Amino acid sequence: MAADTPNLLVYDGQCPFCTRYVCWMRLKDTVGEMRLVDARGDDPVIDEVRALGFDLDQGMVLRLESQWYHGAEALRVLAMLSSPVGAFNRLNRHLFSGRWRARGWYPLLRGLRRLALWLLRRPSLRRSQRVSSPCRGGEDDG
Repeated sequence: MAADTPNLLVYDGQCPFCTRYVCWMRLKDTVGEMRLVDARGDDPVIDEVRALGFDLDQGMVLRLESQWYHGAEALRVLAMLSSPVGAFNRLNRHLFSGRWRARGWYPLLRGLRRLALWLLRRPSLRRSQRVSSPCRGGEDDG
């Protein structure tokens, strides 16, 4: 399961902000191996993250060196890991590397994410969760 890769980031792959953020972070430059997991996919780590009590609609989840971070705290840790290369990474580090700054900005970012998903007519992660069914692969019994 998730123990295969020590570092991973679970984010909403249908959120344009989340996807761009993950792309711009240049995580491999600063962290090395980082497994990126789309929270809307069927990766088993998503079930593990939910079993740990993390609400993916409330924020991304980061596991770094066996330590779990969620929401504003994940954003703060990622900001501290930002490469000093590029304007985006420098701004990211400046805005979010402080605990209080990350906590202050995060509700606004989460609200913008919600608005973007609504405008794009994409469901929240709660509504798009896989529903266990006796049918395999979504077949209809008739």
